[in-house]
Amino acid sequence: MNVITTPIADLLIFEPKIFGDARGFFMESFNQQTFENLTGLKNVTFVQDNHSRSSKNVLRGLHYQIQNPQGKLVRVVSGSVFDVAVDLRKSSPTFGKWHGVELSGENHRQFWIPAGFAHGFLVLSETADFLYKTTDYYAPQFERCLLWNDSEIGIEWGISQPLLSGKDKQGLALHDAEVFA
Repeated sequence: MNVITTPIADLLIFEPKIFGDARGFFMESFNQQTFENLTGLKNVTFVQDNHSRSSKNVLRGLHYQIQNPQGKLVRVVSGSVFDVAVDLRKSSPTFGKWHGVELSGENHRQFWIPAGFAHGFLVLSETADFLYKTTDYYAPQFERCLLWNDSEIGIEWGISQPLLSGKDKQGLALHDAEVFA
């Protein structure tokens, strides 16, 4: 597996080894020992797997849990998305900065987003099946949402009117949001 670092410490992109021929392909999508060796993280345990399907121009996020924060290992098995993480760790030199990557069923990339980040994605294809492993359980009472188009963060989504849920329309600007120490 190849690891790509990003300009924000702790955000990593994984490119698995693909074994393919005319019949199809095989890849190992997760291996705890490989994950630990590549990240140096020995205490990460995944407790929940999620699968969502969304249509083109749907933007989900930017979500995070202020208590019971979740690390996420995300990937797309069908279609493509522009996936984004925003550093919400006040003590980080990259606080308020974002990084985005295209994830698709074709490139098989995975994005590791540790606890302390907000996360969201925009569907680029007609539909996309998005899978993610989390390090803590979903706790709706602690869920928070950043405003997807907050000018202070400046994410370059490439769309001016995405399809948003009611909850995501109510996201807060970074300067009004609860963040991590």
